[in-house]
Amino acid sequence: MTAPIIVTALFGAGDFAILDALRRAHFPPERNVLRAHLTMFHHLPPSVVGEVSGLLQDEARGNDPRARLASLINLGGGVAFRLESPELEDIRARIADRFASMLMPQDRNPWRPHVTVQNKVKPPEARALLDALSVDFRPRALELAGLAAFYYRGGPWEPIAAYAFGTGRKIMAPA
Repeated sequence: MTAPIIVTALFGAGDFAILDALRRAHFPPERNVLRAHLTMFHHLPPSVVGEVSGLLQDEARGNDPRARLASLINLGGGVAFRLESPELEDIRARIADRFASMLMPQDRNPWRPHVTVQNKVKPPEARALLDALSVDFRPRALELAGLAAFYYRGGPWEPIAAYAFGTGRKIMAPA
């Protein structure tokens, strides 16, 4: 069975632990089948899996992008953190150029990097979390550890490959 490919940026261990703990605490448990993540592409065709893996390794080898958690986002039925990273946006643009003719509409639209920590809740619950997080929130640096590709099969993602920024060496991606 073929499945679309999802491409993500991976967080450093400390930032991943914080963001994933927030997701586990505030995302409805029956809907939370994923760990904290930063999606770069939602749907690349499975036929390009080898090319995607090679491109991610090449991009990771030559890059160590800086990033920051810039602000909170009210999703209406949830809350996310908006990220800023011009270097990661450049990486995404190069990957998008490579696969331009294959991109789904969602991936052709302007990219708005974010990490969702709550979704699929009633607006008052989302507003309460936004208000609570806003009390102590300050923009801050965020460590990005690498790039990863996964197969989307409807539930938890199936890891394909992950590569560390700065070296391009193969690493494990959180499942």
